[in-house]
Amino acid sequence: MNFRVDDGCLIDESGARLDERHWRWNPKVVADCDDRIEHLPQLAPLDAVQYVYGRPTARRLPIGVIGPNEPTKDMCEAAEKLGRALAKLNVPILCGGRGGVMEAASRGAYEEGGQILGFLRGDDWRDANDYVTFPLATGIGHARNAIIAQSSLALVAVGGQYGTHSEAAFGLNFGKQVFGLCQAPDIDGVQHLETVESAINALVPILLHLR
Repeated sequence: MNFRVDDGCLIDESGARLDERHWRWNPKVVADCDDRIEHLPQLAPLDAVQYVYGRPTARRLPIGVIGPNEPTKDMCEAAEKLGRALAKLNVPILCGGRGGVMEAASRGAYEEGGQILGFLRGDDWRDANDYVTFPLATGIGHARNAIIAQSSLALVAVGGQYGTHSEAAFGLNFGKQVFGLCQAPDIDGVQHLETVESAINALVPILLHLR
């Protein structure tokens, strides 16, 4: 599916317009606009995400990135690449705000000028890694895992230990899509993928609220 831009609004092939404040598609209301729409430049799905999430009127819903505090080198590389890719699309990330996979994803996003929300277990925002742009000290310990899962539009698990298992399980329980990279938790409902690129492509319909 390709998209177009009309008067600043993202529109799909049927002429429906995306309301990026409330994230819903409004059906086409002008019946005779098809000829005009056909002559508007097309946007591929990734370009559509980058465009709409870059609009000043858009409410930027974050993607949760979860993973272990002591990851392997492959996990760190994948998390950093994931953070970088999401930032290039103007999509904020939400994570636990500390080290390991969380820090790697934060670093990748930060170096691309992205926004990183860190939901910390403790009550001191200074515990966040150096790349978090919005450190949020919850003071509720591991219960913050449920907040991360609920607050994310979707979740990507890069590897995983017990905390990652709980976040993924919470996400699935809340009806969120959970994707897995690099030996992510083997839980029914987690969709395991091979590459960061495949994870980004899987996130596109969710980011554009196509389902």
